[in-house]
Amino acid sequence: MENFEYLNPTRIVFGKGTIARVAGLVPKDRPVLMTYGGGSIKRNGVYEQTRAALQGFDVREFGGIEPNPRYETLMQAVELGRRENVGFLLSVGGGSVLDGTKFIAAAMRFPGSEPWDILAKRAKVEDAVPLGGILTLPATGSESNGNAVVSRESTREKLAFYSEKVYPRFAILDPETTFTLPPRQTANGVVDAFIHVMEQYMTYPVNAPLQDRQAEGILLTLVEEGPKIMAQPDDYATRANIMWTATQALNGLISCGVPQDWATHGIGHELTALYGLDHAQTLAVVFPALLQHQRARKAGKILQYAARVWGITEGGEEQRIDAAIAKTEAFFRSLGVKTRLSEYGIAEGYDEVAKRIGARGSALGEHGDIGPAEINAILALCAA
Repeated sequence: MENFEYLNPTRIVFGKGTIARVAGLVPKDRPVLMTYGGGSIKRNGVYEQTRAALQGFDVREFGGIEPNPRYETLMQAVELGRRENVGFLLSVGGGSVLDGTKFIAAAMRFPGSEPWDILAKRAKVEDAVPLGGILTLPATGSESNGNAVVSRESTREKLAFYSEKVYPRFAILDPETTFTLPPRQTANGVVDAFIHVMEQYMTYPVNAPLQDRQAEGILLTLVEEGPKIMAQPDDYATRANIMWTATQALNGLISCGVPQDWATHGIGHELTALYGLDHAQTLAVVFPALLQHQRARKAGKILQYAARVWGITEGGEEQRIDAAIAKTEAFFRSLGVKTRLSEYGIAEGYDEVAKRIGARGSALGEHGDIGPAEINAILALCAA
């Protein structure tokens, strides 16, 4: 096991009727900026519950944060927050709203003239406005980590940053808020959580049995609960299991002391930036192809995954690897998520992905050896 340092300061408040708890978690001595997305919280009752809980607070609102939150939109919120002397941010919505709110928190106190440098130049976040969240879509795990991903429309870029300063102070997770999610968003959330685990698990063995078992437990739960949630979207127990599982997938625990990959995300972000695919759609396309391309280097963990998650123990090593990759792809497709670029009408031009990643000097993967040539080879496998 490798050396590690672990921190997670986020208070999780989980269960039915917990939105009312926000009144005791948000400071009352300063203006609060409530951020949200396209308005679904006004249709499912979450907006009314939140405003009722915040009665007597000095609340401003900023709506319209997109899936794959846009820098241009977020900077409008930054200006509003600065102008109104906002002292706390409350994200109400899914992971994209929370990611965007994290950027707002950092940008409001960024001393430079161009907050995009936080993403493009990895400028250090020295300070941020404190924030909390009410989660309505389990997927990204953003509710209990310091990660955020932001897109810039003018340059067609999608970049990430991390800072301990933007961990949410609290996250309220009420599974009932997810009952009205469309099937596409529900399926995307399951895929997103699954790949988050795989980016931290599917590398090479380092004698970290606890982390491996924790990761496998999350994967098994998603495999078991994913089909249930698609068949019975209003089942509280299943919604609760998926919500907590998605949080566990990316709260930093299973990454302690183990190598990480994140090549699927790196390639997927470019596909979203260039073609507008949902984040989870890109992951479902790229990951099986990446496993195929990297099968020799990842053989030890693929075989372990095959046995422990899918029960594949018969046949030679190559047969078992093939079967594990096929099972993974079939799982995504069983949720209604496509796994080929051609199914999204993308037949050519995707070599731009490798060019953009190469231009940033990035080498992806746990070994840092997935460059432009390898990315093109992976994408060729995605296209078939």
